[in-house]
Order: sequence, then structure tokens, then C-alpha cells
Amino acid sequence: MRALKSVLFPIHPEGYRFIGIFAFLTLLLFFVSDFLGWAGVILTLWCAWFFRDPARVTPQRKGLVISPADGVVNMIAEAVPPPELGLGDEALPRISVFMNVFNCHVNRMPVGGKVIKSLYRTGQFLSADLDKASDANERQSLLVETDGGKQIVVVQIAGLVARRILCFAHEEQEFHAGERFGLIRFGSRCDVYLPKDGVPRVAVGQSAIAGETVLADLKSKEKERESLTG
Repeated sequence: MRALKSVLFPIHPEGYRFIGIFAFLTLLLFFVSDFLGWAGVILTLWCAWFFRDPARVTPQRKGLVISPADGVVNMIAEAVPPPELGLGDEALPRISVFMNVFNCHVNRMPVGGKVIKSLYRTGQFLSADLDKASDANERQSLLVETDGGKQIVVVQIAGLVARRILCFAHEEQEFHAGERFGLIRFGSRCDVYLPKDGVPRVAVGQSAIAGETVLADLKSKEKERESLTG
């Protein structure tokens, strides 16, 4: 039983329809050839893996900013938040987490607090690892205010393959850090904008786990950390 549990994983409800479609097409492919049929089996297993939704253990201390996505920290820079949020033209520290097609794509809230604004904007589908994707691509932006009055922006950005952003959060809704708030299909990025004095605690190239990896600590006075690749 323990061995069985080690290979099984929970599936997000949004994935059932796609897994069913993949499985049905796989059955049809077996009527064409065994080779195509087994290729379909592999793709069906990949689809199930893509929509996995594992449990996460999220630190709950005030001031912590947790990664909203699984993936790699591919950019840390000063950038102006999405204009539709009405936060002005001042650049804020931005941490970008890029999700490839093998990462878990369930998004989790980076901080506990209330959603002040939730705005969707249509756009292009450039590769999400490009800097200009923040401005050009389709996106869903959330402005979240913590109990301490700090404002955090989290943005779901569609990518080259992703064509559907799902956001379950609505304005005035309250979340705990680490709670699920959305999903992106099938390869994309999440940006987190910190307050002006926020200092990132991760490095470019570092792997991030949604709901677990600490991106920043707003209560810490520690300077930005150095990193070493090896």
C-alpha cells in the first residue's frame, strides 16, 4: 500500500476533462497502430502528471512571501507593476518564476491577506521566460493586502504554450499564504511584486516550490543574499 501511495498523486479537478480526452484519443490510436497507441499512453500519463496537485506545507509567519508557482526563478529585477492595478509608475522589486510543461501548474497565494483588486488583461502569447512577456502577454493580476497593510502583487502570465489562465480568487476574498488561487495551462510564469523596501531571498536559477519556497521576508533587515552555482 505504501508503494502504491508513492506513485499516486492527487489531480486538480480542472485536469479530469483533459485526461479523459487524452485517454479516449489513445484508445482510438491503438486501432491505428500499437506504436501510436503507446505514444498516446505516454502523453496521457504526462497530462495526468501536469495536472497533479500535491499537498504543500506552507510557513505562516507574518512577513514571509511564498512562491506562488513551481518552477525556476528566471528573473529578479525592478519593474513597474501592471498599469491596470493603478499603483503608479514607481518600479518595485519583482521576482519571476517560470513554469515549464513538466512543473505543477497549480498557483498558491504568496501571502495571507485580502484580494483588493483582481484584473484580467488580454495579450500575446510570447515565451513566458522573456522579460517583455510581463507587459505583452495575457495576464491576470491580483493586488493583495496583508493584515499588516503591506501590498503584494501576484501576476499569472500566459506563455507560448499556455492559452488559458484560471483564477479562482475574487475581490474582497481573504486567503491564507499557500492557499490555491489559480491554475495556468500549459506552460507559463508568475510574477510577484514586493513593496519598495522588499528584499528577495532567492537567486536567479534557483528552483521554487509553490506554497513552500520563501521568496522574501518583509520583516527581515538582512541584505540581499549572494548565491553560488555549483
